[in-house]
Amino acid sequence: MSSTTALRPGVALGPYPQREDQRESALDRAAAGLIGFIRQRAYGRNPGHAAFIALVDAEGAGLSGLTDAQIRAEVPELRRRLYSEGLQEALVARAFAMAREVAERRLGMRPYDVQLIGGRVMLDGKIAEMETGEGKTLTATLPACAAALAGIPVHIVTVNDFLVMRDAAWMLPLYKFFGLTVGTITEGMDPAARRAAYACDITYGTNKQLVFDYLKDRLLLGRDAGPMHLKIERLHAEHARTERMLLRGLCFVIVDEADSVLVDEARTPLIISNRGDSSQEEQVYGEAVAIARALTSATDFTIRPREHDVELTDAGRRHAAALAEPYGGVWMGPRRREELVRRALSALHLFQRDKQYIVRGGKVQIVDEYTGRVMADRSWERGLHQMIEAKEGCQITGQQETLARISYQRFFRRYLRVAGMTGTAREVARELWAVYRLAVVSIPTNRPVRRRRLDGAVYATAEAKWAAVAATVARLHADGRPVLVGTRSVAASEHLSERLRADGLPHQVLNARQDQEEAELVARAGETGRIMVATNMAGRGTDIRLSPGVADRGGLHVLATERHDSARIDRQLFGRCGRQGDPGSFQMIVSLEDEIFQQYAKLPARWLGKLFRGRTAPLPSWLGELVSARAQRAAERHHGRIRRELLRADDQLSDLLAFTGRGE
Repeated sequence: MSSTTALRPGVALGPYPQREDQRESALDRAAAGLIGFIRQRAYGRNPGHAAFIALVDAEGAGLSGLTDAQIRAEVPELRRRLYSEGLQEALVARAFAMAREVAERRLGMRPYDVQLIGGRVMLDGKIAEMETGEGKTLTATLPACAAALAGIPVHIVTVNDFLVMRDAAWMLPLYKFFGLTVGTITEGMDPAARRAAYACDITYGTNKQLVFDYLKDRLLLGRDAGPMHLKIERLHAEHARTERMLLRGLCFVIVDEADSVLVDEARTPLIISNRGDSSQEEQVYGEAVAIARALTSATDFTIRPREHDVELTDAGRRHAAALAEPYGGVWMGPRRREELVRRALSALHLFQRDKQYIVRGGKVQIVDEYTGRVMADRSWERGLHQMIEAKEGCQITGQQETLARISYQRFFRRYLRVAGMTGTAREVARELWAVYRLAVVSIPTNRPVRRRRLDGAVYATAEAKWAAVAATVARLHADGRPVLVGTRSVAASEHLSERLRADGLPHQVLNARQDQEEAELVARAGETGRIMVATNMAGRGTDIRLSPGVADRGGLHVLATERHDSARIDRQLFGRCGRQGDPGSFQMIVSLEDEIFQQYAKLPARWLGKLFRGRTAPLPSWLGELVSARAQRAAERHHGRIRRELLRADDQLSDLLAFTGRGE
């Protein structure tokens, strides 16, 4: 079987190819993680594709003198050979050389050698770690073209609908030259339009849309989804299910911002559900919130923020029972009563407005903690969403009845080949190998990086931190330098905005309330004297170009106001500056009252807070760095453990559903 036959629908793999679930023990995954760590250290920083670049250059030498018509005339033969002979090195080099030449003519962009290396790495089914601003959107077209010419359906996953439409439209002239069709999957499309988009050679879409469409196919297929069964059905059935399915299988996927999709969002199960009748539930949820508000912290319940959990004490159980007695009905059963009260307490104390969610148009909308983007059509499970609606006085929606569910971890492992690109992956190389068998290769930059790290500061109080942030912004603004300030929540961004407004500093805010204008706002972040206050989203995927004269002043300065739960996410924010050899700088100004210290270094933060209380100067730099690193490492370990537990629970749930006769 050739390399292409093993990656496309057909006689060998059937009309809907995908990889079967592979079960591994915790020990197997631990061993795989160690192997991934060793592989990253040994091979991750040496792509070793000099011979391939030489091949591409040799193929390209004969193309520069040809007309567009002459190059296009060679495409059918290249397509035939890739389809029949597979992704051989010489043929891939030919495809890359032609794509490079056409991109220069049709897009005005000629891929650099490092982009050719990144494309080759992805075609092999690996993660290409490329610095911010190195042109990942163009890089993805190289493996996409080669694979699509070989007859392999290609999915390119990006983070939001805007980038889906932008990237597909931007790269369309290149694809059209090769006779390749391009589809886009966005919110609100009907099934016929989705089916047509997936029938294209290359399909752009978000991870969420892709997973939900796959789950719809799984519901249609049921358990009888074997290749042979589907082949027989296509021959004899009048309306075969394969004609009604949306996708053509899971063949080859290229994941943009791969660390965000494959790691950060791996804790979120994707669920298709029916919305139930809320008429009977609305009163119960309101009663639950009323009872929870009457309970006292420490006496009636304890909060465990790291575990994101609330526990009732014995006194709390008795108090809740007394408060619930007048309601009757479902409140009479102790187990049901305590579960309702715990969920209401979670809604009140663990989920904060303008942090985990916003209220817009009278509806509770979840905010993604890693990107800062609104997930308007998502809801929390098991009544939690309804509790938050009751807390905020919104109309109660019906609780969801689960029809199908899958995690990103299980979904992406079902692709025959997975590839990705991101600016930050080496920190999670071990996990990517353990879960997906994905190697990470760090690609060198086209130009030397001129990004400078400035000394950060850790203050005892949040008030001292915000004063220092405002002073730093004012100083840089006076120098004419643009500043991008990163915050972790909507509330924090708006608090800083009020402070800057009081200081007379003109600025713009980018958070979940302005998510529709994200790309437009961030694209202007490099203008002279521009001040941008942003949540985590910070425009990943959007190019920030410096205005004339800004480079001479030192370029864009990125200022982080909190450490994130992973150093990798901090690095994503800092990657907004110093792109493609531009000058730039970054620093971190935080406080011991920040969430990460309170959750993951509570005792040291409390002790140091008392020791340095009343002091306007920051902690000694060595001490601040020590406690910051400790808190962040603890957070990384905690979230890594949660992802491992989810994967284990996902496998167990899969076994249970299979035993009961349900597909997912």
